[in-house]
Amino acid sequence: MATRPAGSHVNAWRPLVAGVAEVFHAHFVDHAYPRHIHDVWTLLIVDDGAVHFDLDRHRHGALRTSVTLLPPYVPHDGSSATPGGFRKRVLYLDTSALGAELVGRAVDEPDLADPQLRDRIHHLHQVLAAPGDEFEAESRLALILDRLRGQLRQRPPVEGQPAGPGLAVRLRELLDARTVEGVTLGEAAELLHAHPTHLVRTFTQVHGVPPHSYLTGRRVELVRRLLLAGQRPAEAAVAAGFFDQAHLTRHFRRYLGVSPARYLGGPVTGIRRAGRR
Repeated sequence: MATRPAGSHVNAWRPLVAGVAEVFHAHFVDHAYPRHIHDVWTLLIVDDGAVHFDLDRHRHGALRTSVTLLPPYVPHDGSSATPGGFRKRVLYLDTSALGAELVGRAVDEPDLADPQLRDRIHHLHQVLAAPGDEFEAESRLALILDRLRGQLRQRPPVEGQPAGPGLAVRLRELLDARTVEGVTLGEAAELLHAHPTHLVRTFTQVHGVPPHSYLTGRRVELVRRLLLAGQRPAEAAVAAGFFDQAHLTRHFRRYLGVSPARYLGGPVTGIRRAGRR
């Protein structure tokens, strides 16, 4: 039996396929994701090991035999459920790929026991690994999205889920609009006509993370996209609103387990450079 590499490594790229914001392959030995939020759908398959994660305060597991779909704007974390870590492949899908009406069903049950769907996702990753077959990738993605919609719509709607209070939604929209330049709590409270303490409590209750953690996560997401577009870490740090590269690196490593310089496929602990294929 082949021995797995001793260290962690990641490989990330942006394909020229509409609807796919990022492809992310990773082998993590001991990294644990903190609680965070994406603004995209996360379509995940595990190739080795298993993952524990909390989604909207409920415990779940991602296994090699299943497909995991995490909706946008719902807090989650993640850590290895097996000795030696885990290997995973992720497609980050634009919110245009799946309707907002499916979010509640995905929160209710993010794990899909569908071997055919998993096989289709596996083959899509193979196609996306090299440029030139974008039309095939688009065709495969269309079939995957159609099957996901069918899976989610078979489930009865989740009852008793209150809509997010408008104040928390408005603050999220403000943070999205001011991701780079930022906003003070006092300024946000004045703009939204709310007491600062009430603003923080409402946002945390609705979104599962406090406003400052949400803003940091959004900036990390922006840096990821800037790095994929070719910017250097020091430039990306400033462009995304971090104080400097050291400030960025501290948060980036906390969220993703690697430094910005090694994000695009470099070794973390002495393994061969993966590179972009």
